[in-house]
Amino acid sequence: MNGEEEFFDAVTGFDSDNSSGEFSEANQRVTGVIHVDTSKSNGIGKVGERPPQENGIQKHRTSLPAPMFTRSDFSVWSILKKCIGLELSKITMPIAFNEPLSFLQRITEYMEHVYLIHKASCQPQPLERMQSVAAFAVSAVASQWERTGKPFNPLLGETYELTREDLGFRFISEQVSHHPPISAFYSEGLHQDFLFHGSIYPKLKFWGKSVEAEPRGTITLELLKHNEAYTWTNPTCCVHNVIIGKLWIEQYGTVEIVNHRTGDKCVLHFKPCGLFGKELHKVEGYIQDKNKKKLFVIYGKWTECLWGLDPAAYESFKKRERRTDSLRKTKLDDCPEKADGDVVDAVPEAQETVQVIPGSKLLWRVNTRPPNSAQMYNFTSFTASLNELEAGMEEILAPTDCRLRPDIRGMENGNMDLASQEKERLEEKQREARRARAREEAEWQTRWFHRGSNPYTGTPDWLYVGGYFERDFSGCPDIY
Repeated sequence: MNGEEEFFDAVTGFDSDNSSGEFSEANQRVTGVIHVDTSKSNGIGKVGERPPQENGIQKHRTSLPAPMFTRSDFSVWSILKKCIGLELSKITMPIAFNEPLSFLQRITEYMEHVYLIHKASCQPQPLERMQSVAAFAVSAVASQWERTGKPFNPLLGETYELTREDLGFRFISEQVSHHPPISAFYSEGLHQDFLFHGSIYPKLKFWGKSVEAEPRGTITLELLKHNEAYTWTNPTCCVHNVIIGKLWIEQYGTVEIVNHRTGDKCVLHFKPCGLFGKELHKVEGYIQDKNKKKLFVIYGKWTECLWGLDPAAYESFKKRERRTDSLRKTKLDDCPEKADGDVVDAVPEAQETVQVIPGSKLLWRVNTRPPNSAQMYNFTSFTASLNELEAGMEEILAPTDCRLRPDIRGMENGNMDLASQEKERLEEKQREARRARAREEAEWQTRWFHRGSNPYTGTPDWLYVGGYFERDFSGCPDIY
């Protein structure tokens, strides 16, 4: 894949419509905790046209209608050099740098390994529950591996819903702010075992050769059976070689998962790749109780798997490993260091799989990607199903749902000219709507989420107000 492909917004869906708007957490009114909708409706309605499998579970597609559009003829530098001095948010990238998904759909990829939440809910001990929750938090970023296309920016008021009866959840998200882009989401177990919700608004930093997306916003998981709530924030994502060279992605930073009932905490360190790429994709951490006593050690790679074991066994293994490494140190010191003036950030060589320490137990392993993944933007099978518009769906979807966006649909079908034209039309329609609100001095009103404070951390958050699955869409905006 050509290294000049643009990925400023791969995590945020950040692009420009050349409109303006300001948002400050400090000046927003906090409305307090809002009751959520936990009705038992499956949210799908009567869609009898769906083809069932022999066991009665609905099929989902595993490939896209058209193969990925080649980006080899596009240069991000030819665009950026015309935009020197402009804000990153004011740079509009050609559609060739996109993938045929909205950022709201990319958020939904958190749910690919939802079985880990169900597993956590069934565990009798808090330590075992935290192990599964930690594995879920790591699995939520696994789909970003080798995903160098950027999702489409959600339009203000855009929504996405997904109900997977086979996986036991339903999900709803809404783009609640455009500048800065803020996406709010809410999911619940179909068997009333969990609630999963949050809002995401990353802060972008451009470092010349790389773009760093620092996550903002709290993610909350509630295990209803145990009356427990866990909160955390995702790691930082960095995309290297956005100007020239081969793109590659790393996640780094510390993720702290807090069990607000017991006081237990899981501290996970997503390692930066390091000088020789030895730490690429690695995750290491531990679970501690409220007295800071280490109870369990976790290690692995966010692209592959996660393991855990007793802290004493882990430390014993590490001591032996350090003795072995000290014997190699002389050889490593003789290696030439990387020059500061390198044109590109060298892509680390593929590292060996995770070395499993004797006595460890497997917490999570990534799903195998389909054989045609490289021809469909490196999507997983779960991701490939997200924009599928099944027979009868249009009658029950909100008119703001991502599946109804003509630019994304055009790109998915391989019609790049149509996709580009529709993208420009939708952005102009969004700008005109903003101008109209300015003339009328009217504020944008969100539909399914309201500003509030997180009930467990007290920090500003966007909370689901309920009612979406009752399917009264009469007041939805016309955004497409």
